[in-house]
Amino acid sequence: MNTQAYMIDLGQKARHASRLIAKADTQQKNKALFAMAKAIDEARAELMSANEKDLMAGREKGLDAAMLDRLALTPARIDGMIEGLNQVAALPDPIGGITGMNYRPSGIQVGKMRVPLGVIGIIYESRPNVTVEAASLCLKSGNAAILRGGSESVNSNLAIARCVRQGLEVAGLPLEVIQVVETPDREAVGHLITMPEYVDVIVPRGGKGLIERIANEARVPVIKHLDGICHVYIDKAADKIKAINIAINAKTHRYGTCNTMETLLVHESIASEVLSELAERYQATGVELRGCSRTLNHLPGILPATEEDWATEYLAPVLAIRIVASMDEAIAHINLYGSHHTDAIITENYTDARAFLRDVDSSSVMVNASTRFADGFEYGLGAEIGISTDKIHARGPVGLEGLTSEKYIVLGDGQVRV
Repeated sequence: MNTQAYMIDLGQKARHASRLIAKADTQQKNKALFAMAKAIDEARAELMSANEKDLMAGREKGLDAAMLDRLALTPARIDGMIEGLNQVAALPDPIGGITGMNYRPSGIQVGKMRVPLGVIGIIYESRPNVTVEAASLCLKSGNAAILRGGSESVNSNLAIARCVRQGLEVAGLPLEVIQVVETPDREAVGHLITMPEYVDVIVPRGGKGLIERIANEARVPVIKHLDGICHVYIDKAADKIKAINIAINAKTHRYGTCNTMETLLVHESIASEVLSELAERYQATGVELRGCSRTLNHLPGILPATEEDWATEYLAPVLAIRIVASMDEAIAHINLYGSHHTDAIITENYTDARAFLRDVDSSSVMVNASTRFADGFEYGLGAEIGISTDKIHARGPVGLEGLTSEKYIVLGDGQVRV
């Protein structure tokens, strides 16, 4: 079977399975999620072994440290996958919920019912835990899914997929509800994103090049974000201890994630109080600093920042720093150079906090918290299928509700229109 025929076969099976999972009750879906968690817990050794094969292959191919970090399955990340499955099972089932029922003058009642999207194609790189996150959210929201992970994580993804299938089997659900593309052929992606008769939405998770390609070539609606150029702004009314702790965490907690801070903005009146200590701590952890001309006056040993630095998602231990004269200047910088992902202000001034929340045009805007919290798990969604910087349908971490739609429902008692 060639790649096109293989993908069409997956699509046909997914479309059929989507009609069955849409009718599954909450208890059956939760039973599958709990069984998946149990299967993963029992398969820890198998998962770690499969992941080590991927890591060894990655090292031989010369993958950088950030990519290897995203690829790695640690015991803590396996714990996180299990906890995510249990959290999704504990969340309310959105499917079938009815809202906004109102009587019209004709006597009919009009409202909305929440329904699945249908078949969701997820294309992702590196992180094998996405297989579990995607499977759990699609299942609980009543959708079928076709998952296409990166070739660098193929062994890990297939090992996790076996646990997912065990969960479906225990719950008596069709195995085709969650299908993992097994061919490494890159043409598989091209077919998946151009099958609107079988796939209702595509969610890409990966590098900017992958997402741009999918957004440009897809004939299926795409939920996406291209960059994670996140900012922390230290306001003139910031608490110094909070500011330093948050700025350090936002950059150094993990370098290769889309919610990692890439640019630090500092109000000129507090720069002398925080920059020297921040620089000392950043440099102690190996972070390369690049600053504007005013920052260089405070930190003469760092590199000068270029215009390109303000618009760069490093995904690495590199940080750009700019001193600004006002909060309005900080907001203007964020809205010009940012990627509408996640931005934070550190301040004790309520008025400044409210203005920042209102005026920053990003999918997550924070006050006195690290940008690293921009995550479906941390937001209480159990997991996320991705973070959307779009403004239509879903924005921010996409959890259960983001994988559903609404249809109008009408209840009558024999009314006819006159």
